[in-house]
Order: sequence, then structure tokens, then C-alpha cells
Amino acid sequence: MNDTGDIQKRREEIVINYFHMVDAGDPAVIDIFTENAQMFYPKFGIAIGKAQIGAFAHGLGRGIASLTHEIDGFTVLSSGNYVIVEGTERGTTASGVDFPDGVASFGLFCNVFEFEGELVKRIHIYVDPDFANTHAEGVAWGKSVSLSQ
Repeated sequence: MNDTGDIQKRREEIVINYFHMVDAGDPAVIDIFTENAQMFYPKFGIAIGKAQIGAFAHGLGRGIASLTHEIDGFTVLSSGNYVIVEGTERGTTASGVDFPDGVASFGLFCNVFEFEGELVKRIHIYVDPDFANTHAEGVAWGKSVSLSQ
């Protein structure tokens, strides 16, 4: 394998390890990021740097009792400095509600990782943050459309 293939394979391994660490609640996950890494998460916005990313993770962790990504079913694409992962996740909120519900929450996500060497310099997470389908007002239009078909 050439140098380009080697680094892309290594980056994919780092990304898969990221999901294992997130699922385990391992605070060492922050070590895969550059000092000034950028993270985007819906309804949260943008975090810059390890401290803000760590604060986000801590805050998200207060609302989720368990989280598991279906790693074996991931679609992983890599090109240049990017690794993109599409997959599903499931878990339980801190209030005891299991997700996804299969009605309005499906556990689908897509993460875009940008690397600098073997460290993540940018991660954009695209997921519905309403894990347990508790924001009924936000999905009322979707229900009305699906019921009219």
C-alpha cells in the first residue's frame, strides 16, 4: 500500500476508535483532536478547541445515560484529509427513554471528519438532537404530511 493509502486507512481506524471511545464515555477521546479543532453539532452550534469540545461532550452526557453506535453497519468514505461516516445510533436518555423510537426518531447520523496528520482538526456532526422524539412541535408538519398520503 502506498503512503496515501496508509494514512487514509490509519485515519479511518482513528475515526472508528473515536466512536468506540464516545460509546464508552472515555474522556481520552479529546486526545484525537488538534488544540484548535472545530466541532459543529445541531442546536449547539460550533465549539472551537479542546476545552469547548470537552464542555459540549460533558453537557451532552448529562442528557444521555447510554449511547451505542452500530459500528459494524457504518458506511465509511475517505478522500484526502476527510473521513465521512454514515450510520445509526441508539441509547437511553438520562430520563430513561430509549431511542430511536422508529416513528419520528431513527438514530441516523453523518459525521464529517477533517484531519491534520493523524489528528482531527474539524468534525461536523449531522444528527437530529431530538433523540427521544420529545420536540413534538418541531415535527408536527412532518406528521401532517405523512398522514395526508
